[in-house]
Amino acid sequence: MWGLPLIILLVGTGAYLSILLRGIPFRRLPEALHLAFIRRRDPDSPGDISHFQALMTALSATVGVGNIAGVATAIAIGGPGAMAWMWLTGLVGMASKYAEAVLAVRYRIVNPRGEMSGGPMHYIEQGLRCRWLAVVFAVCAAAAAFGIGNMVQAHSVADGLRTTLGIPPAASGAVMTVGTALVLVGGVKSIGRAASIVAPVMILVYVAGGAAALIVHRELLGQALVEILRGAFNPPAAVGGFAGAAFAQTLRIGIARGIFSNESGLGSSPIAAAAAQTRDPVRQGLVSMSQTFLDTLVVCSFTGLVIVASGAWRSGASGAELTIRAFHDTLGVAGAWLVPASLVLFAYSTVLGWSYYGEKAVEYLGGIRAVAPYRWLFCGAVFVGAVSKLEAVWSLADILNGLMALPNLVALLILSPVVLAETRRYCGMR
Repeated sequence: MWGLPLIILLVGTGAYLSILLRGIPFRRLPEALHLAFIRRRDPDSPGDISHFQALMTALSATVGVGNIAGVATAIAIGGPGAMAWMWLTGLVGMASKYAEAVLAVRYRIVNPRGEMSGGPMHYIEQGLRCRWLAVVFAVCAAAAAFGIGNMVQAHSVADGLRTTLGIPPAASGAVMTVGTALVLVGGVKSIGRAASIVAPVMILVYVAGGAAALIVHRELLGQALVEILRGAFNPPAAVGGFAGAAFAQTLRIGIARGIFSNESGLGSSPIAAAAAQTRDPVRQGLVSMSQTFLDTLVVCSFTGLVIVASGAWRSGASGAELTIRAFHDTLGVAGAWLVPASLVLFAYSTVLGWSYYGEKAVEYLGGIRAVAPYRWLFCGAVFVGAVSKLEAVWSLADILNGLMALPNLVALLILSPVVLAETRRYCGMR
């Protein structure tokens, strides 16, 4: 599913939108960050949650295990150069994320409870007038939420707590299940409030730890950047436990891990964007694209730079173990505790964000009545994930995420004139 054709389609769509929109993600990034963190909301505008809460809900869903374990896995397999290709997905992914959010707000509807509902299933049905394709997306999204957005995250939390504190998975699973249920009962407003507290704290703590590690390695930071850029086109030969990588392998693993981290083009985050309090689709598009910037070009960068600058990538370790080793070797015991604690927070916040995505997909398929049963199943899956081994679930989640991306990318390409028209209206482009 995640072979070269889909990767080319994802990156190519982002590149095409970047050119079509004349690089608006780069030209308007300061405005986007101002809207997200300073202005934060549009008073007296329709919507359920503020700009900031919509961004934090989407960010909590994307800043997860991939930012810690995914980055390390990419470097372990593809060498430091994989980090450069992850940066590429962030740069072109901002345009995809922007377009998704613009369409989500443009085609959103008000459900019978007076709440906003939007996302790819709505802009596919209304914009493309292709309900069967919208149904395919919604089915895949509702199912994928149980995999990558639930059980694999709960398993990561339970495993991290068992390793560091000796807490039995059943105990941590029970606590997570109850905590998830208490948040989900309040719907998107409750999820938005929780995300607006958890996401900023966890990101700031992790980035602070990463900054401290880079200060320790400040004399090696320039060399690390050279290794990353040089390795993007000329991967190193085998060193220590590192198996060596061909150029194609470095490119593929870097782009694939980057896409998994920021989810640009997958169609998940525009579901949260549609709930934002705003009258202007472009304004929310600008806010949403800052999510990809923060996820990949900030959080993932700290992970990758610490791993490369510390030299831990040569150790033969992979995944979260490699990130823990890099921080431990640099910051000692504090570094060893920072990564597992961040992993727990990142993974649990992902559960909250994806619960909303799955809920809205089910609402589209079965109406308001289907939401309550889905919530209870989702909470139960948290416990199952915490106490189970999930190799098959990871594979299934990869397939479902790919199946989500295909109809969403078709919609982004066909509806790109709508995005361009909205952008010209807002920016006064000619």
